[in-house]
Amino acid sequence: MTAKEDSRVSAARTKKIISLSVMLTAAIAILVMFADGIYAQKEKKLAERINDNAQRMVDEGRQTFRFDTFGDEAFWSGSLKLHQAIAGSMFGGVGPGVSPKTALAVGLKVDVDALPKPLEKALSKGQVSLDDPTSTLALLKANAVVGVIGTFNQNGNLSSMGISCALCHSTVDDSFAPGIGHRLDGWANRDLNVGAIVALAPDLSVVTNLLDVDDATLRSVFNSWGPGKFDAQVLLDGKAFRLDGKSGATLIPPAFGLAGVNLGTSTGFGSTTYWNAFVANLEMHGQGTFFDPRLNDPVKFPVAAKAGFGNVRSGSDLITSKLAALHYYQLAIPAPVAPEGSFDPAAAARGQAIFNNQAKCATCHVPPLFTEPGWNMHTPEEIGIDNFQSGRSPDNRYRTAPLKGLFTHTKGGFYHDGRFATLGDVVEHYDNFFKTGLTGQEKNDLIEYLKSL
Repeated sequence: MTAKEDSRVSAARTKKIISLSVMLTAAIAILVMFADGIYAQKEKKLAERINDNAQRMVDEGRQTFRFDTFGDEAFWSGSLKLHQAIAGSMFGGVGPGVSPKTALAVGLKVDVDALPKPLEKALSKGQVSLDDPTSTLALLKANAVVGVIGTFNQNGNLSSMGISCALCHSTVDDSFAPGIGHRLDGWANRDLNVGAIVALAPDLSVVTNLLDVDDATLRSVFNSWGPGKFDAQVLLDGKAFRLDGKSGATLIPPAFGLAGVNLGTSTGFGSTTYWNAFVANLEMHGQGTFFDPRLNDPVKFPVAAKAGFGNVRSGSDLITSKLAALHYYQLAIPAPVAPEGSFDPAAAARGQAIFNNQAKCATCHVPPLFTEPGWNMHTPEEIGIDNFQSGRSPDNRYRTAPLKGLFTHTKGGFYHDGRFATLGDVVEHYDNFFKTGLTGQEKNDLIEYLKSL
């Protein structure tokens, strides 16, 4: 082969190699594009699954929060027979019955969106008697009483009733009338007089036996709580009153703005989902499973230890399967925004700087959670108060409360037990305790900032 022919062959081979290389590169590019497409489709499907799951959890959690009794009718109706007091003797119960006026007076709320249109119109025209227990039964049949779920028999009589989370942790916006309006899930019902409601029950023997007290004493304890308060721990330790003679009940807490907050109660028993299980089993008296061996301590929790509350195993668990979605929904409820005109923006801006610096509030109330990330607990000595409530908890400490939505706490006061009537009282306490030396103007600015959260 001549040099010229050899050159032609070599050029042909080079051209062929280049052509094959181009084809191979193109094929690889197509494969990469195809793989990227498959990955993108999988990623899209996964994102869709996550979004669908999130929406499902919110929907299921909302339903549980608002309407699920966890089978607690066995306690409220089977043991306490509270449904009989609601219905009254004219409708198969006992006594005069509970009228809407009485129900509203003890803080029960009515969901206007649940009212049948004819009933809503009749209410708006004043054609429904608020003094007649029949009207209360009509509201229950419409499932319009927030947090109270009634069951009616074939004769139309109230055969049982139970309660849901919304009883204490929802209110209404009063848009229709005082106590009647659109639901505000997560807001603490600071009008609700739980003790007065329970004291209506015809038979409290299951509780008197548990606490080893007589009926009159127990009813006086319940009636000592007052609006917006509940003693979740009296069924654990039997301490109904403080050493100063005041009730041991604490304020009903809100259930909004909990995302990112570690411990969910004022004395830090556990997380929000722990408290959901605790309340559903031990306070609402639903049928489920609950485990906390700390409650087996006969010294700190004599009532709980005797009753076996540290290890509850109901034959039919109607609670555990609902806890995940319930928790998810609660975490999804944002803290409400302070209404326009409810604070001075200029003063609040100055107060924010004081909050973060001189007053040292942000040391514990770390923005934007306004509680410590992590273990957000302090001893009574660290915050300058008594140890009554902290001593009723396993860790003997108080939680740093998240501060968003403080304007909703105005009714009932501040701190776990409402000991401070105003935000000004709270600021004065910490100014004196930590000796921050705030001027009167600085205190006022700080208060305006707290009102804005």
